[in-house]
Amino acid sequence: MPFGTSPLSGRRSRACMRVVHVYRTYFPDPPGGLQEAVRQICIAVGNAGAENRIFTLSPRPDPARLARPEGEVVRARSWAAPASCDLGGPSALAAFRDCVAWADVVHVHFPWPYADVLCALSGGRRPLVVTYHSDIVRQRLLGKLYRPLMMRTLRRAAAVVATSPAYALTSPVLQVAGIRDKVEVIPLGIDENSYPTNRDESVLARLGLVVGQPFFLFIGVLRYYKGLHTLLSAAAEVDAPIVIAGCGPQDEWLRAQIATEGLANVRLAGLVSETEKMALLAHCSALVLPSHLRSEAFGMVLVEAAMHGKPMISCELGTGTSFVNLEGDTGFVVPPEQPAALAAAMRRLLADPELRAGMGAAARVRYEQRFSGGALGRSYAALFERVARTGGT
Repeated sequence: MPFGTSPLSGRRSRACMRVVHVYRTYFPDPPGGLQEAVRQICIAVGNAGAENRIFTLSPRPDPARLARPEGEVVRARSWAAPASCDLGGPSALAAFRDCVAWADVVHVHFPWPYADVLCALSGGRRPLVVTYHSDIVRQRLLGKLYRPLMMRTLRRAAAVVATSPAYALTSPVLQVAGIRDKVEVIPLGIDENSYPTNRDESVLARLGLVVGQPFFLFIGVLRYYKGLHTLLSAAAEVDAPIVIAGCGPQDEWLRAQIATEGLANVRLAGLVSETEKMALLAHCSALVLPSHLRSEAFGMVLVEAAMHGKPMISCELGTGTSFVNLEGDTGFVVPPEQPAALAAAMRRLLADPELRAGMGAAARVRYEQRFSGGALGRSYAALFERVARTGGT
Protein backbone atom coordinates (compact mmCIF):
# COMPACT_ATOMS: atom_id res chain seq x y z
CA MET A 1 0.00 0.00 0.00
CA PRO A 2 1.50 3.41 -0.93
CA PHE A 3 2.58 5.69 1.89
CA GLY A 4 -0.37 7.65 3.31
CA THR A 5 -3.07 5.82 1.33
CA SER A 6 -6.21 4.72 3.16
CA PRO A 7 -7.13 1.10 2.32
CA LEU A 8 -10.82 2.06 2.48
CA SER A 9 -10.87 5.34 0.62
CA GLY A 10 -7.82 5.01 -1.60
CA ARG A 11 -7.03 8.68 -0.98
CA ARG A 12 -3.43 9.78 -1.19
CA SER A 13 -2.36 12.01 1.69
CA ARG A 14 1.39 12.60 1.44
CA ALA A 15 0.93 16.27 2.42
CA CYS A 16 -1.38 15.48 5.38
CA MET A 17 -0.44 15.08 9.01
CA ARG A 18 -1.37 11.47 9.86
CA VAL A 19 -2.60 10.90 13.41
CA VAL A 20 -3.70 7.67 15.07
CA HIS A 21 -5.99 8.25 18.05
CA VAL A 22 -6.06 5.45 20.62
CA TYR A 23 -8.88 4.65 23.05
CA ARG A 24 -10.43 1.48 24.43
CA THR A 25 -13.91 1.81 22.82
CA TYR A 26 -15.34 3.77 19.94
CA PHE A 27 -18.40 4.12 17.73
CA PRO A 28 -20.46 2.25 16.63
CA ASP A 29 -20.23 0.49 20.01
CA PRO A 30 -22.36 2.11 22.75
CA PRO A 31 -21.34 5.76 23.03
CA GLY A 32 -20.15 7.85 25.94
CA GLY A 33 -18.73 11.29 26.53
CA LEU A 34 -15.12 10.29 25.97
CA GLN A 35 -15.86 8.57 22.67
CA GLU A 36 -17.59 11.77 21.58
CA ALA A 37 -14.55 13.76 22.70
CA VAL A 38 -12.31 11.57 20.50
CA ARG A 39 -14.69 11.99 17.57
CA GLN A 40 -14.72 15.75 17.96
CA ILE A 41 -10.92 15.98 18.08
CA CYS A 42 -10.75 13.92 14.87
CA ILE A 43 -13.30 16.14 13.14
CA ALA A 44 -11.53 19.29 14.29
CA VAL A 45 -8.01 18.30 13.20
CA GLY A 46 -9.45 16.80 10.02
CA ASN A 47 -10.90 20.20 9.17
CA ALA A 48 -7.42 21.61 9.82
CA GLY A 49 -5.90 19.23 7.27
CA ALA A 50 -4.98 16.07 9.20
CA GLU A 51 -5.86 12.49 8.30
CA ASN A 52 -7.12 10.34 11.17
CA ARG A 53 -7.25 6.74 12.21
CA ILE A 54 -8.89 5.60 15.43
CA PHE A 55 -7.51 2.42 17.02
CA THR A 56 -9.88 0.71 19.43
CA LEU A 57 -11.11 -2.62 20.78
CA SER A 58 -14.58 -4.06 20.38
CA PRO A 59 -16.28 -7.26 21.58
CA ARG A 60 -17.60 -7.60 17.99
CA PRO A 61 -14.89 -6.17 15.68
CA ASP A 62 -16.57 -7.21 12.43
CA PRO A 63 -15.70 -5.49 10.20
CA ALA A 64 -12.20 -4.80 11.50
CA ARG A 65 -12.01 -1.51 9.57
CA LEU A 66 -14.78 1.04 9.28
CA ALA A 67 -14.90 4.20 7.19
CA ARG A 68 -16.43 7.07 9.15
CA PRO A 69 -16.51 10.78 8.32
CA GLU A 70 -13.98 11.60 11.05
CA GLY A 71 -11.52 8.91 10.02
CA GLU A 72 -10.87 5.21 9.56
CA VAL A 73 -11.69 3.08 12.62
CA VAL A 74 -9.35 0.11 13.14
CA ARG A 75 -10.84 -2.45 15.53
CA ALA A 76 -9.36 -5.49 17.27
CA ARG A 77 -11.17 -7.89 19.58
CA SER A 78 -11.73 -7.00 23.22
CA TRP A 79 -11.37 -10.30 25.06
CA ALA A 80 -12.26 -8.94 28.51
CA ALA A 81 -12.91 -5.63 30.24
CA PRO A 82 -12.04 -5.89 33.97
CA ALA A 83 -12.63 -2.58 35.78
CA SER A 84 -13.61 -1.05 32.39
CA CYS A 85 -10.12 -1.79 31.06
CA ASP A 86 -10.58 -3.51 27.72
CA LEU A 87 -7.88 -6.08 26.94
CA GLY A 88 -6.88 -7.43 23.55
CA GLY A 89 -4.59 -10.13 22.23
CA PRO A 90 -1.88 -10.62 19.60
CA SER A 91 -4.14 -9.40 16.80
CA ALA A 92 -4.58 -6.11 18.65
CA LEU A 93 -0.84 -5.61 18.90
CA ALA A 94 -0.41 -6.37 15.18
CA ALA A 95 -3.14 -3.91 14.22
CA PHE A 96 -1.70 -1.28 16.55
CA ARG A 97 1.79 -1.67 15.08
CA ASP A 98 0.34 -1.18 11.61
CA CYS A 99 -1.35 2.04 12.76
CA VAL A 100 1.86 3.33 14.37
CA ALA A 101 3.83 2.61 11.19
CA TRP A 102 1.26 4.60 9.19
CA ALA A 103 1.08 7.59 11.55
CA ASP A 104 3.18 10.70 12.06
CA VAL A 105 1.84 11.12 15.61
CA VAL A 106 0.32 8.66 18.10
CA HIS A 107 -2.39 10.24 20.27
CA VAL A 108 -3.39 8.16 23.32
CA HIS A 109 -6.39 8.97 25.51
CA PHE A 110 -5.70 8.26 29.20
CA PRO A 111 -6.35 6.30 31.25
CA TRP A 112 -6.35 2.97 29.42
CA PRO A 113 -3.66 0.65 30.84
CA TYR A 114 -3.75 -1.68 27.85
CA ALA A 115 -2.74 1.25 25.62
CA ASP A 116 0.42 1.61 27.73
CA VAL A 117 1.17 -2.05 27.07
CA LEU A 118 0.62 -1.56 23.34
CA CYS A 119 2.90 1.48 23.27
CA ALA A 120 5.62 -0.40 25.16
CA LEU A 121 5.45 -3.42 22.83
CA SER A 122 4.84 -1.69 19.51
CA GLY A 123 8.49 -0.96 18.78
CA GLY A 124 7.50 2.27 17.05
CA ARG A 125 9.17 5.55 17.91
CA ARG A 126 6.59 7.94 16.54
CA PRO A 127 6.05 11.08 18.67
CA LEU A 128 3.50 10.38 21.40
CA VAL A 129 0.85 12.81 22.66
CA VAL A 130 -1.25 11.86 25.69
CA THR A 131 -4.58 13.51 26.44
CA TYR A 132 -5.05 12.95 30.16
CA HIS A 133 -8.79 12.86 30.78
CA SER A 134 -8.97 11.62 34.36
CA ASP A 135 -7.11 10.28 37.35
CA ILE A 136 -7.95 6.73 38.38
CA VAL A 137 -10.45 7.46 41.14
CA ARG A 138 -12.28 4.30 42.16
CA GLN A 139 -9.92 1.40 41.39
CA ARG A 140 -7.24 2.34 43.92
CA LEU A 141 -5.44 -1.03 43.89
CA LEU A 142 -5.42 -1.06 40.09
CA GLY A 143 -4.10 2.51 40.17
CA LYS A 144 -1.16 1.53 42.37
CA LEU A 145 -0.29 -1.47 40.21
CA TYR A 146 -0.66 0.55 37.02
CA ARG A 147 1.28 3.62 38.14
CA PRO A 148 4.81 2.51 37.10
CA LEU A 149 3.62 1.67 33.57
CA MET A 150 1.59 4.89 33.38
CA MET A 151 4.54 7.03 34.46
CA ARG A 152 6.75 5.33 31.88
CA THR A 153 4.31 6.30 29.12
CA LEU A 154 3.86 9.86 30.39
CA ARG A 155 7.61 10.39 30.63
CA ARG A 156 8.04 9.12 27.08
CA ALA A 157 5.31 11.44 25.75
CA ALA A 158 6.32 14.53 23.84
CA ALA A 159 3.33 16.40 25.30
CA VAL A 160 0.59 15.75 27.85
CA VAL A 161 -2.75 17.52 27.39
CA ALA A 162 -5.02 18.42 30.30
CA THR A 163 -8.55 19.34 29.31
CA SER A 164 -8.92 22.20 31.79
CA PRO A 165 -6.69 24.45 33.90
CA ALA A 166 -8.25 23.07 37.09
CA TYR A 167 -7.39 19.47 36.23
CA ALA A 168 -3.82 20.39 35.31
CA LEU A 169 -3.38 21.96 38.75
CA THR A 170 -5.27 19.45 40.90
CA SER A 171 -4.26 16.11 39.39
CA PRO A 172 -1.43 14.62 41.50
CA VAL A 173 -0.17 12.77 38.43
CA LEU A 174 0.07 15.90 36.29
CA GLN A 175 2.00 17.68 39.04
CA VAL A 176 4.80 15.09 39.16
CA ALA A 177 8.25 16.44 38.31
CA GLY A 178 9.15 15.50 34.77
CA ILE A 179 5.48 15.48 33.77
CA ARG A 180 4.39 18.93 34.94
CA ASP A 181 6.63 20.82 32.50
CA LYS A 182 5.19 19.09 29.43
CA VAL A 183 1.51 19.64 30.36
CA GLU A 184 -0.53 22.04 28.25
CA VAL A 185 -4.24 22.80 28.43
CA ILE A 186 -6.54 22.22 25.46
CA PRO A 187 -10.24 22.21 26.38
CA LEU A 188 -12.49 19.69 24.69
CA GLY A 189 -14.93 21.07 22.17
CA ILE A 190 -17.64 20.37 19.63
CA ASP A 191 -17.97 21.15 15.93
CA GLU A 192 -21.59 22.23 15.72
CA ASN A 193 -21.81 21.07 12.09
CA SER A 194 -21.12 17.50 13.22
CA TYR A 195 -24.49 17.29 14.97
CA PRO A 196 -27.80 16.58 13.23
CA THR A 197 -29.90 19.60 12.29
CA ASN A 198 -33.20 17.72 12.51
CA ARG A 199 -34.91 16.82 15.79
CA ASP A 200 -37.13 13.90 16.67
CA GLU A 201 -39.83 15.70 18.62
CA SER A 202 -41.73 12.48 19.24
CA VAL A 203 -39.50 11.84 22.25
CA LEU A 204 -41.39 14.59 24.11
CA ALA A 205 -44.73 12.82 23.76
CA ARG A 206 -43.11 9.50 24.66
CA LEU A 207 -41.98 11.04 27.95
CA GLY A 208 -45.30 12.78 28.63
CA LEU A 209 -43.87 16.27 27.99
CA VAL A 210 -45.57 19.19 26.26
CA VAL A 211 -43.73 21.75 24.12
CA GLY A 212 -43.24 24.86 26.24
CA GLN A 213 -43.40 22.93 29.52
CA PRO A 214 -40.31 23.55 31.69
CA PHE A 215 -38.23 20.45 32.46
CA PHE A 216 -34.71 19.59 33.56
CA LEU A 217 -32.48 17.22 31.65
CA PHE A 218 -29.69 14.81 32.55
CA ILE A 219 -27.86 13.02 29.71
CA GLY A 220 -25.13 10.45 30.23
CA VAL A 221 -24.13 6.89 30.92
CA LEU A 222 -25.72 5.83 34.20
CA ARG A 223 -22.52 5.26 36.18
CA TYR A 224 -21.62 5.35 39.88
CA TYR A 225 -19.97 8.79 39.76
CA LYS A 226 -22.84 10.64 38.06
CA GLY A 227 -24.49 11.60 41.35
CA LEU A 228 -27.92 10.34 40.31
CA HIS A 229 -28.74 9.46 43.92
CA THR A 230 -28.46 13.19 44.69
CA LEU A 231 -30.67 14.09 41.74
CA LEU A 232 -33.36 11.67 42.91
CA SER A 233 -33.22 13.10 46.43
CA ALA A 234 -33.60 16.61 45.02
CA ALA A 235 -36.41 15.65 42.66
CA ALA A 236 -39.04 15.54 45.40
CA GLU A 237 -38.39 19.25 46.05
CA VAL A 238 -38.72 20.36 42.41
CA ASP A 239 -42.11 20.98 40.82
CA ALA A 240 -41.12 20.10 37.26
CA PRO A 241 -40.35 17.00 35.23
CA ILE A 242 -36.77 15.69 35.35
CA VAL A 243 -35.71 13.63 32.35
CA ILE A 244 -32.83 11.16 32.72
CA ALA A 245 -31.59 10.10 29.28
CA GLY A 246 -29.08 7.26 29.04
CA CYS A 247 -28.43 3.70 30.06
CA GLY A 248 -25.79 1.98 32.13
CA PRO A 249 -24.97 -0.03 35.25
CA GLN A 250 -27.28 1.99 37.53
CA ASP A 251 -30.38 1.54 35.38
CA GLU A 252 -32.11 -1.07 37.57
CA TRP A 253 -31.21 0.78 40.78
CA LEU A 254 -32.68 3.99 39.37
CA ARG A 255 -35.94 2.34 38.43
CA ALA A 256 -36.25 0.76 41.86
CA GLN A 257 -35.52 4.03 43.68
CA ILE A 258 -37.97 6.01 41.57
CA ALA A 259 -40.70 3.46 42.34
CA THR A 260 -39.81 3.23 46.05
CA GLU A 261 -39.83 7.01 46.52
CA GLY A 262 -42.84 7.60 44.27
CA LEU A 263 -41.05 10.17 42.10
CA ALA A 264 -43.71 10.75 39.47
CA ASN A 265 -41.82 13.74 38.02
CA VAL A 266 -38.73 11.68 37.07
CA ARG A 267 -38.89 10.27 33.54
CA LEU A 268 -36.37 7.65 32.35
CA ALA A 269 -35.84 8.07 28.62
CA GLY A 270 -33.34 5.23 28.19
CA LEU A 271 -30.73 5.43 25.45
CA VAL A 272 -31.88 8.17 23.08
CA SER A 273 -30.97 8.68 19.42
CA GLU A 274 -28.98 11.71 18.31
CA THR A 275 -32.10 13.35 16.88
CA GLU A 276 -34.03 12.66 20.10
CA LYS A 277 -31.16 14.17 22.09
CA MET A 278 -31.30 17.28 19.92
CA ALA A 279 -35.00 17.65 20.71
CA LEU A 280 -34.46 17.23 24.45
CA LEU A 281 -31.62 19.78 24.48
CA ALA A 282 -33.63 22.23 22.41
CA HIS A 283 -36.66 22.12 24.71
CA CYS A 284 -35.20 21.63 28.20
CA SER A 285 -35.05 24.50 30.69
CA ALA A 286 -31.58 23.55 31.92
CA LEU A 287 -29.12 20.68 31.96
CA VAL A 288 -28.26 19.08 35.30
CA LEU A 289 -24.99 17.19 35.83
CA PRO A 290 -24.90 16.14 39.51
CA SER A 291 -21.66 14.10 39.29
CA HIS A 292 -19.98 13.90 42.69
CA LEU A 293 -16.57 12.31 41.98
CA ARG A 294 -13.50 13.42 40.04
CA SER A 295 -14.17 10.69 37.50
CA GLU A 296 -16.30 13.42 35.91
CA ALA A 297 -13.23 15.20 34.61
CA PHE A 298 -14.82 17.54 32.05
CA GLY A 299 -18.42 16.80 31.12
CA MET A 300 -18.87 16.88 27.34
CA VAL A 301 -22.62 17.08 27.89
CA LEU A 302 -22.06 20.52 29.44
CA VAL A 303 -20.51 21.66 26.16
CA GLU A 304 -23.53 20.25 24.32
CA ALA A 305 -25.83 22.25 26.58
CA ALA A 306 -23.76 25.41 26.12
CA MET A 307 -23.84 24.91 22.34
CA HIS A 308 -27.65 24.86 22.61
CA GLY A 309 -27.67 28.00 24.74
CA LYS A 310 -28.91 26.26 27.88
CA PRO A 311 -28.07 27.10 31.50
CA MET A 312 -26.39 24.37 33.50
CA ILE A 313 -26.23 23.08 37.06
CA SER A 314 -23.15 21.07 38.04
CA CYS A 315 -21.14 20.27 41.17
CA GLU A 316 -17.80 21.64 42.32
CA LEU A 317 -15.32 18.79 41.86
CA GLY A 318 -12.10 20.66 41.20
CA THR A 319 -12.22 19.42 37.60
CA GLY A 320 -13.16 20.81 34.20
CA THR A 321 -16.90 20.90 34.93
CA SER A 322 -16.54 24.27 36.67
CA PHE A 323 -14.41 25.49 33.76
CA VAL A 324 -17.23 24.80 31.30
CA ASN A 325 -20.01 25.93 33.63
CA LEU A 326 -19.08 29.19 35.33
CA GLU A 327 -20.88 29.78 38.62
CA GLY A 328 -23.37 32.64 38.38
CA ASP A 329 -22.63 33.23 34.69
CA THR A 330 -23.60 30.17 32.61
CA GLY A 331 -25.42 28.45 35.46
CA PHE A 332 -24.98 27.32 39.04
CA VAL A 333 -22.24 25.23 40.64
CA VAL A 334 -23.33 23.54 43.88
CA PRO A 335 -21.54 21.31 46.41
CA PRO A 336 -21.63 17.60 45.51
CA GLU A 337 -24.05 15.24 47.24
CA GLN A 338 -26.15 18.05 48.73
CA PRO A 339 -29.72 17.51 47.47
CA ALA A 340 -31.04 20.67 49.12
CA ALA A 341 -28.51 22.87 47.30
CA LEU A 342 -29.20 21.12 44.01
CA ALA A 343 -32.97 21.48 44.43
CA ALA A 344 -32.61 25.16 45.36
CA ALA A 345 -30.63 25.87 42.17
CA MET A 346 -33.22 24.04 40.07
CA ARG A 347 -36.10 25.93 41.70
CA ARG A 348 -34.34 29.25 41.16
CA LEU A 349 -33.99 28.63 37.44
CA LEU A 350 -37.54 27.30 37.23
CA ALA A 351 -38.95 30.45 38.83
CA ASP A 352 -37.04 32.98 36.71
CA PRO A 353 -37.34 32.68 32.90
CA GLU A 354 -35.22 35.80 32.40
CA LEU A 355 -32.41 34.31 34.48
CA ARG A 356 -32.60 31.10 32.44
CA ALA A 357 -32.42 33.05 29.18
CA GLY A 358 -29.52 35.21 30.35
CA MET A 359 -27.46 32.28 31.59
CA GLY A 360 -28.23 30.32 28.44
CA ALA A 361 -27.04 33.21 26.26
CA ALA A 362 -23.82 33.45 28.30
CA ALA A 363 -23.30 29.70 27.89
CA ARG A 364 -23.61 30.03 24.11
CA VAL A 365 -21.05 32.85 24.03
CA ARG A 366 -18.64 30.81 26.12
CA TYR A 367 -19.10 27.83 23.78
CA GLU A 368 -18.24 29.98 20.76
CA GLN A 369 -15.16 31.43 22.46
CA ARG A 370 -13.67 28.37 24.17
CA PHE A 371 -15.31 25.11 23.07
CA SER A 372 -16.05 25.40 19.35
CA GLY A 373 -14.69 23.00 16.77
CA GLY A 374 -12.48 25.71 15.30
CA ALA A 375 -10.74 26.42 18.60
CA LEU A 376 -10.27 22.70 19.23
CA GLY A 377 -8.86 22.04 15.77
CA ARG A 378 -6.39 24.92 15.80
CA SER A 379 -4.96 23.91 19.17
CA TYR A 380 -4.56 20.19 18.49
CA ALA A 381 -3.33 20.67 14.91
CA ALA A 382 -0.62 23.05 16.10
CA LEU A 383 0.41 20.58 18.82
CA PHE A 384 0.54 17.59 16.46
CA GLU A 385 2.54 19.54 13.88
CA ARG A 386 5.00 20.68 16.53
CA VAL A 387 5.67 17.27 18.02
CA ALA A 388 5.94 15.66 14.57
CA ARG A 389 8.53 18.24 13.60
CA THR A 390 10.49 18.47 16.84
CA GLY A 391 9.47 15.54 19.02
CA GLY A 392 7.98 18.03 21.48
CA THR A 393 11.10 20.09 22.14
